Amino acid sequence: MAPVPVGSLDLERPIDRSTGRQLLALKRAPDQCRAILAASQLQVRDLEDRRTGPFCGYSDVVQILRSTVPYSGPVHLTCPMAAALYLWERDVVAPAAVKYLSSRLVRIDHMGTYSCRRRQGGSSNRPSEHATANAIDISGFRLEDGRRITVLGDWSGGSTAERAFLREIRDRACGLFQVVLSPDYNAAHRDHFHLDMGDWGVCR
Repeated sequence: MAPVPVGSLDLERPIDRSTGRQLLALKRAPDQCRAILAASQLQVRDLEDRRTGPFCGYSDVVQILRSTVPYSGPVHLTCPMAAALYLWERDVVAPAAVKYLSSRLVRIDHMGTYSCRRRQGGSSNRPSEHATANAIDISGFRLEDGRRITVLGDWSGGSTAERAFLREIRDRACGLFQVVLSPDYNAAHRDHFHLDMGDWGVCR
């Protein structure tokens, strides 16, 4: 198989069938990833490498300073994650909000990015992608008309339109991120979407 043309990835172009493979290839091309971010409208600042434990810490991480919409708290992510998140919010979440909910997206709520922990909170499980700032947990969405759509409240209990909105943005996230976990995965994800760029692929 021919190598993915990472250099052709332009974050200001709409996503297409090759975008997911190009984003994944950025994990092996940190300099190209930074150049791609710099050529986009996404504003970030580099963070110093950090080590906080035997499996915790990060390198090649940025803080998102300005994107298409604000977030509920600081967003510290690996460069490929920041690129994927930018495309997801702009080309997936924002259009879906208008399509299903007839209102503009104005904020994304999240439950954290970097956190020194193992998967599913266990003491002997593999390290979480959060332990290297390679994941984000998304809990809800604020709309211009004042509504707040949450994974916890609206995945099963929302209106038909709210449920359709959440499922579309979950499904289409799978084309950009390596791992997408929702309430369909297990009870631990009943209140958020887990998105990461790890080494194993799952969409549920």
